[in-house]
Amino acid sequence: MAVVEALLYFPGVAGTLLGALLLLLLLSRLSSDYKSQKEGKEPPGPKHLPLLGNLLTLDLKRPFDSFCELSKTYGNIFQVFLGPKKVVVLVGYKTVKDALVNYADEFGERDITPGFRLLNDGHGIIFSNGENWKEMRRFALSNLRDLGMGKRGSEEKIIEEIQYLKGEFDKFEGAS
Repeated sequence: MAVVEALLYFPGVAGTLLGALLLLLLLSRLSSDYKSQKEGKEPPGPKHLPLLGNLLTLDLKRPFDSFCELSKTYGNIFQVFLGPKKVVVLVGYKTVKDALVNYADEFGERDITPGFRLLNDGHGIIFSNGENWKEMRRFALSNLRDLGMGKRGSEEKIIEEIQYLKGEFDKFEGAS
């Protein structure tokens, strides 16, 4: 009832925008609950708020303590929402080892933020996953081995390259 009174209190456009926002939040909440129940593959976890997720219920200075407490209720594998982002939490050595060894394909990829995804379009060793990453890693390691990675002579090559680079920088000293 308080929501209706608040909407009536704000005249015109502000009230309409506030009402639309509340309606969208409500629909978002209902659809996410329905979708996760329908799929049935989602790990258990605490209820979350739209857009905020579980951020208000977690100790953000010591999140691992919050996760340990939640594991007592939901088990060693559960999900929380950090804002709108769903995160699967694994608690315990055996659980993490089992996930990374026996289910490496499901748990092996790293999440890439949209900003970095726009910058490199999935290319490069640092911000890629899957077959693309494996191929680039193989290429980089074979080339580093050819250059002497892990051998005594590689230190001299590195020092030589550093001196050359320093010389190139010195040519442009003071020019900007």
